[in-house]
Amino acid sequence: MKQNRIEEHPILDVPKLDLISFYFNGERLQAQRAEMISSALIANGINVFGHHHKDGSAQGIFCANGQCAKCTVIANGVAVKSCMTAVQENMIVESAEGLPKVPELSEKQEFEPIEEISCEVLIIGGGPAGLSAAAELGEHRVDVLLIDDKNKLGGKLVLQTHKFFGSEEDSRAGTRGHHIGQILADNLAKYDTVHTWLNSTALFVFSDQKVGILKDGIYKLVSPKRILNAAGAREKFLRFPGNHLARIYGAGAFQTLVNRDLVRPTKRLFVIGGGNVGLIAAYHALQAGIDVVGLAEAMPSCGGYKVHADKLRRLGVPIYTSHSILCANGEEMVESVTITEIDHKFKAIPGTEKSFECDTILIAVGLDSLNEFTMEAEQAGLPVDSAGDALEIAEASSAMFNGKIAGLKLAKALRGDQVPDIPSWWFQKAEVLKAHPGAIKEYQNFSQNGGVMPIIHCLQEIPCNPCTTVCPTNSIQTEDGSLFAVPLYKGKCIGCGKCLLICPGLAITLVDYRKDPDNPTVSIAYEIMNKKIRVGDTRTLMDIEANPLGEFTVQSVTDYKNKKMQIVKFLVPKNIANKVAGFVVQDSSISQALVEPIIPKRTPDESMVCLCERVTVGEVRSLIRMGISDMNQIKAITRAGMGPCGAKTCEVLIREILREEGIAPTDVVPNTKRPLFIEVPLGTFPNGGIK
Repeated sequence: MKQNRIEEHPILDVPKLDLISFYFNGERLQAQRAEMISSALIANGINVFGHHHKDGSAQGIFCANGQCAKCTVIANGVAVKSCMTAVQENMIVESAEGLPKVPELSEKQEFEPIEEISCEVLIIGGGPAGLSAAAELGEHRVDVLLIDDKNKLGGKLVLQTHKFFGSEEDSRAGTRGHHIGQILADNLAKYDTVHTWLNSTALFVFSDQKVGILKDGIYKLVSPKRILNAAGAREKFLRFPGNHLARIYGAGAFQTLVNRDLVRPTKRLFVIGGGNVGLIAAYHALQAGIDVVGLAEAMPSCGGYKVHADKLRRLGVPIYTSHSILCANGEEMVESVTITEIDHKFKAIPGTEKSFECDTILIAVGLDSLNEFTMEAEQAGLPVDSAGDALEIAEASSAMFNGKIAGLKLAKALRGDQVPDIPSWWFQKAEVLKAHPGAIKEYQNFSQNGGVMPIIHCLQEIPCNPCTTVCPTNSIQTEDGSLFAVPLYKGKCIGCGKCLLICPGLAITLVDYRKDPDNPTVSIAYEIMNKKIRVGDTRTLMDIEANPLGEFTVQSVTDYKNKKMQIVKFLVPKNIANKVAGFVVQDSSISQALVEPIIPKRTPDESMVCLCERVTVGEVRSLIRMGISDMNQIKAITRAGMGPCGAKTCEVLIREILREEGIAPTDVVPNTKRPLFIEVPLGTFPNGGIK
């Protein structure tokens, strides 16, 4: 069977395959050694991992983060989450058809005692916030235990191949996310008071102020003096007919497959959500050699950075603003998607439906903070702080900086006057880094038509300044000198191109009149090199709004292998030189709508609100209209929230329905949380593990 693996990537190094054998439903397959079962199955073209015991619907991956249970399989006789379980040589994997059988225990068992340790600070989460906090605590020789449920530190940074925004000084702007993750992780090695546990999941903060942790399948207890919750966030889901189909992914799951595991899970992708997460995921898809059919955003404009949206449009990906998903279509798996224009009240406008052939839908409609550990610690009376997305949803550059603040705050609480006060400018910088995009400005006016100069297509106020730091002539400055401002060209350019190579949004071109004042050379940064651009090729050049400027011939292509980029040059008439922002790489035929839109046979109330227990929107809505606003009562009647995920997905959707029905949030009786963060075999707890 041909493997669906990425054999060439413009940014990531593709390692040599180290294949092992395993079995799925009796068929012998190959997997990359130590990869997750889910990735191995998808690499072998298997997207349906089993069928639900209630209605027989297909089950597959959604979050790839251990938060849901859609990817459950039976591995060597035990039900496991395939996204969190590594494949082993000759492992017997079976699809979960209906309810998994409880495995039989051997007659004789010996148990080891539970290991208990103590530390000054327990950091839950090894992403940008947790790593930054740990380094700050290490500087002040605080005894730290940092745990993460993955086999590598870095959190979501591991999945990010794009260059980061923010400040070069404070958040390594201009450096690719996966490199930043490695830098932060490697930095911890110099602190002998900072200890890390990988493959370790926090389960609960108990009333005796001990934290239960599952480390490599063995249960341990940790007694910290303080906790820092840097566990991140989980992705939100959406209600629409067909939302139960296989091959509907969260953005994190998609990026895990393509950027961590180098598995190509789809040929034709449609993205729902125009925040930074959705825009970046669509760009990552192009880098992985995947066709991006389109992107729909409910608001009149994308909520992510304009440079991300502009970049996608000019590469050939259409963005449908004021549009939302109407339904996903298919039998077991996604075969097409239907979107519709919506009004200012987010209601579908009849007659505006459009359907597109695709095999995967990516949902990127926001995140919810993982606040469980914060709440549990507060109830136990254990001092707790939060950082990163567990504190507030923002960009990773912000998470790194507020993690640094949290680390120094904890060090100060534990070491007193030995630790300096947090500088006031740190808090000011933190506010800037988490700020939402600001005003959109006009292009800078140029009268120059000689020499060489950068054209800056970054017109939106966002926290980003690497172009100002690399210019050797100090010719690029933000308009008011701050981080959160539009950069302007003020000086004398020497044509070095450093600003092109560092710009995270690929939003700078270089116009050079020195050889031919009437037909200057335009230099464009390019980093999807697996879509080859060669000298002599003809390409359609685009302005910032993806309006075509004409077809022109590639004059030169220069590789910057250490930057994983190319500079592509075109000769163009001087009247359009300053307008050129990029060129098309994806053919428009990929994004053509079907001749006749597919209108859903099911109503929106037939959409699933609880995928674990197969509870529909209509079932929940009918209870609310009967006067029930107690989340626990809704759970008791429908079982919504009783499934394996522990209400991590459906609670948010149920609260949305309550709001739609006019129930104020203050009138909703909150759901009683399940004691444990994730499902754990009961045999894990009595003594720490089977000997």
